[in-house]
Amino acid sequence: MEADLFTAAADERAEKDPAGRPLAVRMRPRTLEEVVGQQHLLRPGSPLRRLVGEGEGGPAGPSSVILWGPPGTGKTTLAYVVSQATDKRFVELSAITAGVKEVRAVIDGARRASGAFGRQTVLFLDEIHRFSKAQQDSLLPAVENRWVTLIAATTENPYFSVISPLLSRSLLLTLEPLTEEDVRGLLRRAVEDERGLGGAVTLPEETEAHLLRIAGGDARRALTALEAGAGAALATGERELALATLEEAVDRAAVTYDRDGDQHYDVASALIKSIRGSDVDAALHYLARMIEAGEDPRFIARRLMILASEDIGLADPTALPTAVAAAQAVALIGFPEAALTLGHATIALALAPKSNAVVRAIGAAQTDVRAGLAGPVPAHLRDSHYKGASALGHGQGYQYPHDLPGAVAAQQYAPDAVHGRRYYEPTRHGAEARYAEVLDRVRARLADGDGPQPG
Repeated sequence: MEADLFTAAADERAEKDPAGRPLAVRMRPRTLEEVVGQQHLLRPGSPLRRLVGEGEGGPAGPSSVILWGPPGTGKTTLAYVVSQATDKRFVELSAITAGVKEVRAVIDGARRASGAFGRQTVLFLDEIHRFSKAQQDSLLPAVENRWVTLIAATTENPYFSVISPLLSRSLLLTLEPLTEEDVRGLLRRAVEDERGLGGAVTLPEETEAHLLRIAGGDARRALTALEAGAGAALATGERELALATLEEAVDRAAVTYDRDGDQHYDVASALIKSIRGSDVDAALHYLARMIEAGEDPRFIARRLMILASEDIGLADPTALPTAVAAAQAVALIGFPEAALTLGHATIALALAPKSNAVVRAIGAAQTDVRAGLAGPVPAHLRDSHYKGASALGHGQGYQYPHDLPGAVAAQQYAPDAVHGRRYYEPTRHGAEARYAEVLDRVRARLADGDGPQPG
């Protein structure tokens, strides 16, 4: 009931003073045609269009929808559009602050509204992944009985964060990150539209470019920054939103960085070379430049994963797992929090002992293969599990290492063409020194098998 009263009061205030609402709220699309991006969800006949009653037969599909996507891609917007298109009450809750009590109050209010006025309710539940299993269980009766149209939003993989009974009863829609062109179109519409700034300010190209960098694909962030900059400009009587005014308004300096030009590659190269050179402070500087310029965090994470094998390898066996974990975390949380994860990984990799032995090893092996040094697999190593293999001598004489002391069998493994060649030459840096000692002992033991092989 409290949630119903809050929503009704908010709607009443919005009608009386629409200009008092944030720009991002004022520019919220009223129809699917106004939605920016997500074209894969908006095709004629798509489940989303059928949900709002378009096409033959009117509304169709489940009464529960899960929207999965990065922040600022339109999850709240789509829920609102569904409620508007179907003339349903719209109630919004956040799993961060709401609990079972608030959910039950909304459901009870929805049942009363349906019984008394015949009007259905859309319950938009943001951050559903923050609800416990028991809290998510409390939604099931309302979904089963269609007391509400539940639209739940999450930035985390719902297959891990949403209970199976709810997931199986829901239409799962995946939202894609907004492109730069999507956000550019939204900004220009907000500048001109009467619901937005109504042409009160103009947006020079350099200011628009900085807004796109600030946004990082997040529509809400873009509109919030635009509103702050426009307010600052109008307060001083300016009609043009200058870059300096925007910088001051959002308290962030513009970063000279062309993501499609030379600087994109120059700064990325400088980041990797600084980490390779163990200069953690320089590495953090270049990382910060990439973040502030709106670089795709997944691109940064990919470069760190490559570096972990290319420049560290077994000198620190935890380097690659650290980089992979950072990439997974970045995919789940996005900016701005992903800056912490990328910083964490950058510091760890910069301070790790360095080795390029992995690069040299696989490079040397590939060079030999490309030069034609291959040859047949030794007979005792060939597959012996199919009928007729024994008649061909496959597997005969193979020694099972686990049956021998130290689990090392002195037998030939490489083809004759490359037998005895050494590709991996470990350094004595960090943990790789231990691998070097082990390798010396293993190679000495394997050398005992250089004579004629069985089979």
